[in-house]
Amino acid sequence: MQIKIIIKAISVACITLSLIACETTTSLQTTKIKTEANLGEAAELNTQLAIGYIERKEYKIAKDKLEKSIEQNPDYLPAYKTLAYLYALLGLSEKAEETYQEAIDLKPDDPDLANSYGAFLCSQGKYEEAQKRLRVAYTNPFYESLYLAESNAGSCYIKQGEFKKAETLLRKSLRVEPRLPGSLISMAEVGVKTDRYLMARAYIQRYHDVKPASAESLWIQIQAEKNLGAKDHYMKYARKLLKEFPDSDEAGWVEAQARSEHIR
Repeated sequence: MQIKIIIKAISVACITLSLIACETTTSLQTTKIKTEANLGEAAELNTQLAIGYIERKEYKIAKDKLEKSIEQNPDYLPAYKTLAYLYALLGLSEKAEETYQEAIDLKPDDPDLANSYGAFLCSQGKYEEAQKRLRVAYTNPFYESLYLAESNAGSCYIKQGEFKKAETLLRKSLRVEPRLPGSLISMAEVGVKTDRYLMARAYIQRYHDVKPASAESLWIQIQAEKNLGAKDHYMKYARKLLKEFPDSDEAGWVEAQARSEHIR
């Protein structure tokens, strides 16, 4: 009888210990899940903060936030994309390439990543590779920003001298977003490159309705007005360029004309 009581006691003890072990394991798993969730939220927050810092040109803080985000969640793709963009913005091409590759390792078929990386490759003069990446983005019917990839691809085709291909994609992007600045200025450039100066004037005016004038946009307008024989408009925009962007390359291109035509 005593032996049976001992065995019964041992059995109860084993059951109790098993329950405790089960509860401990469940508790640890719950804690781990909560910790991962908290780190995931922190990673998202730090990336959002970084974007704000980039907009305010506080690049060092932005970089720190993005590196912290990746440390908190090594699989959080937006942090890699934003960091790669930041490196590219600062002219750190090798670091940008390295970070883009890390992002691609995480999600090689992500259309937004393909769009961003394609635009970067085009800026580096790697046009064929850029177009392959951009095509991944703008042929994906589920990509919400497909029109941006079309715009980037169209602008890249201009650099390649493929004006017909450029115009097709740029017009498609503008059908979705008629006030897209990148497509408007690129269409104006296509107009200049293909001797359609009325078209160039129309698009650069639309661009100036949504974005402040830049040295680049004024140079396009100057070319359009000059070739349309609109001397007053040509001189007006030439003066504006020389006054507001005196150290730009475009100002240098106008200087010779300015001296001979008394623009100043």
